[in-house]
Amino acid sequence: MLKSTPMRNIKLQNIIKSHTDGRILNNINLNIPSGEFFALLGPSGCGKTTLLRIIAGFESLDSGVIYLGNQDITRLPVNERNINIVFQNYALFPHLNVFDNVSYSLVIQKRPKEEIQERVIKILKAFHLENYIFKFPSKLSGGQQQRVAIARAIINEPDVLLLDEPLAALDFKLREKMLVELIDLQDKLQTTFIYVTHDQFEALTVADHMAIMNHEGEIEQFGTPKEIYEFPVSTFVAKFVGTTNILVGTLSNLDTCPMIDIPHIGEFQVYIPEKQLWMNEGCEVSMSLRPEKVYISKKEPKNFPNVLKGVVSQIVYYGRSTQYSVIVNNQFKLIVFEQNEEHFPEENIDYDDEVYLYWQKETIVLLEK
Repeated sequence: MLKSTPMRNIKLQNIIKSHTDGRILNNINLNIPSGEFFALLGPSGCGKTTLLRIIAGFESLDSGVIYLGNQDITRLPVNERNINIVFQNYALFPHLNVFDNVSYSLVIQKRPKEEIQERVIKILKAFHLENYIFKFPSKLSGGQQQRVAIARAIINEPDVLLLDEPLAALDFKLREKMLVELIDLQDKLQTTFIYVTHDQFEALTVADHMAIMNHEGEIEQFGTPKEIYEFPVSTFVAKFVGTTNILVGTLSNLDTCPMIDIPHIGEFQVYIPEKQLWMNEGCEVSMSLRPEKVYISKKEPKNFPNVLKGVVSQIVYYGRSTQYSVIVNNQFKLIVFEQNEEHFPEENIDYDDEVYLYWQKETIVLLEK
């Protein structure tokens, strides 16, 4: 749409940042390909926004190197990086209308009036804002303000656009709508987007690749959304990205039919992929079992090796799915999601019903304890 110059990747090498009360970023290494929608996901206080501000040049780092393409930009001032940022509160100038907000950087650069007019009108049309040219930010909706902020940020055709929780102030329905618009926009621009959020739904929705940060300011896992959701490398990632059931047990029978023995519950078949062949007989591990991969029924299943019996303690109806909490052996709670595919299901599960839970061995992910 606007982009015509060659794009450049962002590479972070051994980034360390500390404050007086401790280390915020602990040896961050990332390579973000050009033209990608990249999400940085992690809990509040893990250093996501600090890392974004370091990339933008608003904060210095203790050690490490930042590359934009082959250029070392670690010590470059903000205005020489060709990287723009959209803040959580949008930071629009309240005394300027939409046109003047978007054109501000071009005016500062003293571009010709004809060029400013042409570029701003073009981008406002692309953002469906042409009918709001003379409106002030206070007269715009949250979604409109966000579009103005992004339009202002990309008018100079940056190599990288940083977005710091840009949807946090919007309600759920508008967030869903804006997520789709952001995906379409990035696809048209082919500009590298680095999107910071603590919302797993947002990250899984928009990202080509994503990185999960932990409380220690480290990268816990890097990969595609599907890789991270389906194959978390740690209990932290399994719990943080989505909902899961975590049970701890001991591995046995690895030579023939691998099993995990969970105290007070039973033995269950597991699948151990080649990359996890380091696991030994008697090794204590955590087992992650996603709720949507567990079947629930009042009828005992046939030919399923992994079966548990429990009592329904809680039911939460979400419209497209229902969440069941099931107590096993009066001490373990397992969560199950069931898709609501029919208006009138044959089997109606209610509170205090005795139910069977069962699953395929391939759905279990084994993690280091």
